[in-house]
Amino acid sequence: MNDSRIIPVVLSGGAGTRLWPLSREHFPKQLLRLASPDMTLLQQTAARCQGLTTGSDLIVVCNEAHRFLVAEQLRQLDVWTPHILLEPVGRNTAPGIAVAALHCLQGEPDAILLVMPSDHLIDDVDAFQSAVLDGLEAATEGALVTFGIRPTHPETGYGYIRARHDNATGPALPVAQFVEKPDLPAARDYLASGDYYWNSGIFLFRAESLLEELERQAPAIVDACRRALTEGRHDLDFLRLDEQAFAAAPSESIDYAVMEHTTRAMVVPMDPGWSDLGSWSALQQARTADELGNTQSGDTLLEDCRNTFVHADSRLVAGLGLDDCIIVETVDAVLVAKRDRIQQVKTVVERLRREGRSETLQHRRVTRPWGCYEGIASADRFQVKRIIVNPGQQLSLQMHHHRAEHWVVVRGTGRVTRGEESYLVSEDQSTYISLGTMHRLENPGVIPLELIEVQTGSYLGEDDILRFDDNYGRC
Repeated sequence: MNDSRIIPVVLSGGAGTRLWPLSREHFPKQLLRLASPDMTLLQQTAARCQGLTTGSDLIVVCNEAHRFLVAEQLRQLDVWTPHILLEPVGRNTAPGIAVAALHCLQGEPDAILLVMPSDHLIDDVDAFQSAVLDGLEAATEGALVTFGIRPTHPETGYGYIRARHDNATGPALPVAQFVEKPDLPAARDYLASGDYYWNSGIFLFRAESLLEELERQAPAIVDACRRALTEGRHDLDFLRLDEQAFAAAPSESIDYAVMEHTTRAMVVPMDPGWSDLGSWSALQQARTADELGNTQSGDTLLEDCRNTFVHADSRLVAGLGLDDCIIVETVDAVLVAKRDRIQQVKTVVERLRREGRSETLQHRRVTRPWGCYEGIASADRFQVKRIIVNPGQQLSLQMHHHRAEHWVVVRGTGRVTRGEESYLVSEDQSTYISLGTMHRLENPGVIPLELIEVQTGSYLGEDDILRFDDNYGRC
C-alpha cells in the first residue's frame, strides 16, 4: 500500500437466511450467481470497484467457514490482491469495519475505505462510481460518508436517512437523522418530502476518521478489535483474528455504534439501480418479468399464473393457477409461499435449525478447497457420494474410526495413499479403504478426478475424520 487512495472493503460475513433454500449458512447468497449468469454477488461487488483505485488491494472480512470459497471466487477475477480477514464469530458490521480500518492503518495511514456489503445488487456501475467520487472530497476532509438511494416507492423494508439540504455546498449533504424501517404511512410521507433516502449500508471514509469516531462512541469495539488483530495469526493466504479477543467486541452495526451519533455523517444521494436482495420478492423485482408478471429461471412451466416467481435448480417445476406466489426448488428442499409472507422465511429456517436439520447449513453439493462432493444416496449404515478433486489438489491424510470406504474412478486418474502403499487408480478401477486405515487421495493429472465413494459403517458423519496432515490448515 502506498499513496493515499481508495481501498475497497467488502463485508462478507452474512448467512442470507431470507433467501433460503438457495442460500445456506455454509454457502450464503453472496457466493451465488443470483443477478448474473457469469458472476456471483461477491464477484460483482469487487468488480464494480475497478477504476476507482490505482492499486489492486482489496480487503474482505468474511466468515471463517467461507474462506476457501471467497478466496477462489476472488482468484477467478484475477484483478485484486485480496487481504482476507477471518471472523471467528459474527459480531455485526461495526467490529468488521473496525478490523479492516486497523489493518489498513498498519500499512497506509491515509487510506480511504470504500465499505460495501458483498450481497447487494447495483445495475448502473457508472452511476455508483460517480457517486463514490462525489463523496471523495468530504471523506478526505474527515467526514463519514454514506450513500442514500433515491426512493422510488414507499418501501417499508429499508431503513432511511434524512438529509439536510440547507447550506449544502457540494454533492455530500449533512445527515439529520437515521430512521428505522417505517410503517407504510410514514414511508409515504418520507417519499413525498424529498428529504429521505434509503440506507444502502455503503460507506466512504478515511480509516483514521472512522477509528477516531469509534473511539469516542464505542471504545470497547476498538479495543477488542485491536487485540484481535494483534493476537491474530496468518494462515496460508488468510489472517485469522484471535477468537477470544474478537468475541469480546460488542455486536453492533456501524449505524448504531457510530453513524446515528456522530456529527461527521454526510450522505451522497445516488440512483444506481440498487437492491439489497433481502428477500425473494426483492429478487423477483430485480429480474425481468413476462407480460403476466411472472419471473422464471431453470426448467419451469407456468399455466394461468400471474405475478409468480419460480426458481428451479434441479428438475422441472410446473405451476397451475397461481397468483402472487414464490416457488424455489433445490435438490433437497422446496419453498412454496405467498409473496406477502415471504419475509417470514426466517421463521422456517429457525425451526429447521431447532430440529437439527442439515438443510439450513449446506446444499447436497458441498464445496471443499480441493474440489467438492455431492450426496447421492444414504440409508442405515451406508451412503454414496460423488467426489470431484480438482487438478493438482489432494485431500488430507486422514483416518476414520467408524466407516470404511470403497472408491470407483469414473474420470481421470488418482493417486491413493493407503497405509504404507502409494498407487494410481484410473477410470473403471477401484480401491478399498478399510476402517481405521490412514489414507489420502490426490489428483496428479490435468483434468478433474471424479469418483463414486461408497461408505459403510456404524457412523457416517463428516466429523468422523482424524486428520494427520492437510494442505489447507484444517488439522
